[in-house]
Amino acid sequence: MPRSATRQTFLKASAASLVAPYFVPARAFGANDRLNVAAVGVGGKGRSDIANAARGQNVVAICDVDERTLAKAAKTYAGAKTYHDWRVMLEQKNIDAITVSTPDHMHAPVAVSAMQLGKHVYVQKPVAHTIYETRQMRKLATEQKVATQMGNQHHSGTGYLTLVELIRSGAIGKVKEAHTWSDRPIWPQGIERPKPTGKAPDYLHWDLWLGVAKKRPYAGNRKRGRGPYHPFNWRGWLDFGVGALGDMGCHIIDPVVWSCELAPALRVWSDGPAPNGETFPKWGIIHYEFAGTQYTAGDTMQVTWYDGGKRPPSELAPLPAGKSLPSNGSLFVGEKGVLLCPHGGRPMLLPHENFSDRKIDPVKGKGHTAQWIDACKGTGTPTSNFDYSGPLTETVLLGTIAIRFPGQKLQWDSSSLTVTNVKEANQFVHHGYRRGWEVKGLSR
Repeated sequence: MPRSATRQTFLKASAASLVAPYFVPARAFGANDRLNVAAVGVGGKGRSDIANAARGQNVVAICDVDERTLAKAAKTYAGAKTYHDWRVMLEQKNIDAITVSTPDHMHAPVAVSAMQLGKHVYVQKPVAHTIYETRQMRKLATEQKVATQMGNQHHSGTGYLTLVELIRSGAIGKVKEAHTWSDRPIWPQGIERPKPTGKAPDYLHWDLWLGVAKKRPYAGNRKRGRGPYHPFNWRGWLDFGVGALGDMGCHIIDPVVWSCELAPALRVWSDGPAPNGETFPKWGIIHYEFAGTQYTAGDTMQVTWYDGGKRPPSELAPLPAGKSLPSNGSLFVGEKGVLLCPHGGRPMLLPHENFSDRKIDPVKGKGHTAQWIDACKGTGTPTSNFDYSGPLTETVLLGTIAIRFPGQKLQWDSSSLTVTNVKEANQFVHHGYRRGWEVKGLSR
């Protein structure tokens, strides 16, 4: 297909998805009507999530387990009611939509509870803590006819949109393999559980922070207010986060899955160390095998993930002298060349001399949060809604299961959410919730 025709088709399809509604909202919205938005988690990434959602809308409720963080946000959103417990917040009747920006283990419990009440949800990546949760969230979103979006914002950025157009137009020919990597973890991993340090500080509602996770005593530095769990270092802990792969995979593996139209992985295996029972390891190398598509060179395609300082072999990227791979990025090896894209940045075709006459026209899209707001009002389809981001997260989280079984190639049946050849791996497809924190539709 000529490049111009492919580009036109891609742009028309992208534009159409943001115009045609994929559900009819419960109440009609006029051009100047405002959405009533609430937020669970208003510190860190949650601060920008609610700020983006607030543009032109009403923020009617905010929730955070840290009283300091909540008080700071309350100054910005003076008209919003404040809560420490999201379950109480969801009793507020006038909420249309919520942003969920909590530690990973609370994404699904909050989002599912909100969707069951007919609320639209914007959920930070990864969309869930377990594969089973991703499937239930996708199913419920369809049943409830709510607008959803996962917070992998680069999915809507010019860099990744341009990358997808280049791959699908055949700029490097069929893709033979892909490599993805991150400089994470930038938080502690491969460590033992810290000793308790006594009662949590008065400003932190520790039991609410634990939520569905198993009960454990607080550990932290009361003076500095930053410990091994709250407010940031939770990502490496098995009970709360999904490590470097889970954190950045939904960003960096995204353009590979998207551009090549890959279904959930068939097989996955790990070359790195296993978790110690408390945290993910200091580094990892994960291999995925997917069924081939119209954009890949063979019947199957392999994608490799690297973190903790590991990188793809340098010879795969024919960079100019003195240049090196970015700290986070993706690399596509095609039949006619290589495409390299820094995380969220501008893609480049390599070697440069082979593509000197190829002009790369940037593809622009609509803002990630703006897509979701429009969809909440009945216009367009968010490009990382749960129909897309659910299967993407499933593949990413499958890697966090493989990490637990180094050297064993796990055979994955996505239709039944089952590892078919290593039965003990299935205990990590989902886990139970703490007594008193059960959520309808998520308890097995």
